Amino acid sequence: MVAYNYVFVGLLLLTAIGFALAPLALVALIAPRKRSLAKGDTYECGVKTHGETWVRFRIQYYIYAIMFVVFDVETVFLYPWAVAYGGLGTFALVEMVVFLALLSAGLAYAWAKGVLRWV
Repeated sequence: MVAYNYVFVGLLLLTAIGFALAPLALVALIAPRKRSLAKGDTYECGVKTHGETWVRFRIQYYIYAIMFVVFDVETVFLYPWAVAYGGLGTFALVEMVVFLALLSAGLAYAWAKGVLRWV
């Protein structure tokens, strides 16, 4: 019985690897191979670049993006909680208030530090 489980997991792993490698092998076999300067050129949104292509971005943009992801994940947690709220009880309400308080404290800290300003 235990050997059957390992065989099943092994077959599943081989199938997953096959699904990952099959498109790569298919593209290698049938994709056109015309090399040109235009294909090897660096471009941004279809527009040719002029001058230096490496640009330094301010760290503030990355922090802003992380803040967005945090509050996006908060929304993902709020929807199922709101749907099941009727059967959860008071303890779940207290837990969600603590969760929202922690996130609100993080938002207030970021706001006080000026992270949310695009200047």
